[in-house]
Amino acid sequence: MAAEFDQTTVKEEEYFDVLTKTGEKTGYSKPRGDVHRNGDYHRAVHVWIFAESTQELLLQRRADCKDSWAGQWDISSAGHISAGDSSLISAMRELQEELGVTLPKDAFELIFVFLQECTINDGKFINNEYNDVYLVTTIDPIPLEAFTLQESEVSAVKYLSLEEYRRVLAQEHPEYVPYDVNGEYGQLFTIIEKRYKENAEARSLALEKQLNRYASTSLSAELTGLTAADKEALKLLVKAATIMDKIFYVQVWYSNPSLRDWLKENADKSQLDKLKWMYYVINKSPWSCLDENEAFLTTADSAIKLLPKATKPVPGWKGFEYRTAFPAVKPPGASFYPPDMDKMEFNLWKDSLQQDKQEEAMGFFNVIRRHNESLSEDSISHKMGNVTSSPQDLYVVPYSQEYNSLLAEAATLLRKAGDMTSSSSLKRLLYSKADAFLSNDYYDSDIAWMELDSKLDVTIGPYETYEDALFGYKATFEAFIGVRDDEATAQLKLFGDQLQVLEKNLPLDDIYKSENVTAAPIRVIQLLYNAGDVKGPQTVAFNLPNDERIVKDRGTSMVMLKNVSEAKFKLILKPIANVCIMKEQRELVDFDSFFTHTICHECCHGIGPHTITLPNGQKSTVRLELQELHSSLEEAKADIVGLWALRFLMDKDLLPKSLAKSMYVSFLAGCFRSVRFGLEEAHGKGQALQFNYLFEKGAFILHPDETFGVDFEKVEDSVASLSREILTIQARGDKEAAKTLLQKYGVMTPPLKRALEKLETVQVPVDIVPDFSIANQILCDIN
Repeated sequence: MAAEFDQTTVKEEEYFDVLTKTGEKTGYSKPRGDVHRNGDYHRAVHVWIFAESTQELLLQRRADCKDSWAGQWDISSAGHISAGDSSLISAMRELQEELGVTLPKDAFELIFVFLQECTINDGKFINNEYNDVYLVTTIDPIPLEAFTLQESEVSAVKYLSLEEYRRVLAQEHPEYVPYDVNGEYGQLFTIIEKRYKENAEARSLALEKQLNRYASTSLSAELTGLTAADKEALKLLVKAATIMDKIFYVQVWYSNPSLRDWLKENADKSQLDKLKWMYYVINKSPWSCLDENEAFLTTADSAIKLLPKATKPVPGWKGFEYRTAFPAVKPPGASFYPPDMDKMEFNLWKDSLQQDKQEEAMGFFNVIRRHNESLSEDSISHKMGNVTSSPQDLYVVPYSQEYNSLLAEAATLLRKAGDMTSSSSLKRLLYSKADAFLSNDYYDSDIAWMELDSKLDVTIGPYETYEDALFGYKATFEAFIGVRDDEATAQLKLFGDQLQVLEKNLPLDDIYKSENVTAAPIRVIQLLYNAGDVKGPQTVAFNLPNDERIVKDRGTSMVMLKNVSEAKFKLILKPIANVCIMKEQRELVDFDSFFTHTICHECCHGIGPHTITLPNGQKSTVRLELQELHSSLEEAKADIVGLWALRFLMDKDLLPKSLAKSMYVSFLAGCFRSVRFGLEEAHGKGQALQFNYLFEKGAFILHPDETFGVDFEKVEDSVASLSREILTIQARGDKEAAKTLLQKYGVMTPPLKRALEKLETVQVPVDIVPDFSIANQILCDIN
């Protein structure tokens, strides 16, 4: 990277974080001169400014005083990442210092990481450098007189078309710093060209195909069982639920709300714009849930913002107009952590804290931010790059502070609804949840939720941690509002009553079993509305809370969404069975088996290891030890142990034995349903693990006509064997064993792939898109 080789303008004190050859931080730093003398791996940033309307890149001419590639044309802006600095802050600072352009973080799109290994200056300068390459997309070219050039670094700037720049690099033109356009750096041109040269008709067809994987269905419920007071409270609760949506959009990615508003505003401009908006509404982000989180939009589709004071003013020019950026690869840390923070940095910081502060850092209800992020743009521009490595740049911000205005609004609505409702338990829940939104202490409100005994059923707040793919620590906001199905709820008491018996008899060494499992209350509801972290595939049930303190003290509570389950069975599972299950077993796929296993799945989240003792005697939890692997393995556990538990209850004559064959075949059909969600999604990956394991053991069989069946003589032992393996991994907190198991079985194997291809051929929907007619009418009336 040419922009980084000059040593004359850098102070001797400047230190760089030393990386391994594969790019991970080693935890120590060295002076700049030693790094380049010894050839240590380190990091830098490249920032390219691209003008959308003219398809041009901004280049800078390196100052004549530079000791490498002096006077040659190069990257818009570039610089090293000093020890203790972050990638994004460095990119923002370099752009400001070299060109006088001050931009917020949502202007910067990380498009790829480029490893450059080279030696110059007669072998005296070894550059082993990982470069984070950022793209800033402007609508039109910036007037050249708007730039303020740093004379010691930059002598001039100019725009050059994308094609012309690639041509001069390919020809190794002597006036341009060399980059191999046929190597890694060629991605710069490929990425930009792909997003602007794509045919609108072809893209519309692709989006239509993605949309067709979802079956639209109306979900409603009978409100006659609600009191007049509860019907009035319902209006406020639906409005409060929409606020959970607003928070969730921010949690996914910081520029996500801008993207949402832009797509909605422009949805009527063309058929393609309409399709973009429709598919975005399902995914609630630019990443497709059913396609391993592959981006279906690019920054070129995103919102346009105007910054009048980002550069020097120019007469007649309104100012810097840019696209709000998001990366093609979904960030594993979502917006819970700084976008350029990695695990090493987090762990170094966390380990420097006192024990109670470490627990807070790993807690459910806060985000991690940088002090540098809160600096003014002016402060950033003057921040020196010669700092030494310090993990103290990170700090904790509670949700009550991060989302204060939205949570305060939701709290007001919940209190008003609490004032109206005729149910004392619902009143207690709404008051305590309102308090929790402002205090950030959710313990009492979660207990109130577990003890809810109301016809109007409400779940609202931060719960699931799937969006935090970095560690699985941080909870997303969601809401489910429904009417309790009293008859179905009464029928399910059996499962809650048997939890301790199931725990005692788990296929797991006795040393790992709990002596005080609390029966999970089970509620069946007809869903009226959901919001927040409900995107892509719709959940049919949930088991909460996830807070291990409450799980240990009180267990969990389960909510079943019966109308959602019925819709999925009718529109998806039966058609899947007709295609993938052998004819002789097809009729065994029935709703009772499907729904009963769903119930048992949720119950089984409440048994097995949660709080554990590690081999060294230290107390911990499964979630903390397995981190990002926890969700997939926990979903697999609940599924497979659920099958084991149903068989156990049949053997005890607590369930009819006639259910046995149908539950296994219904489960097999369900495997294909869940795997279609994608293997990046916890349920999909967990289901692939189970299918491949049972297939390897001969419990599932592929027939010559490419349909599948269950070997009833092998399936019971295979289910018990996999249950034991997963439960033991969890009990030991063995992350390596979890990783090995998921790498071996949580993959797309040929049998699975063939089944999914058949389903795509006959266009069986992958999931449903619910239309909430009652709630939508309420929102229309409010607005």
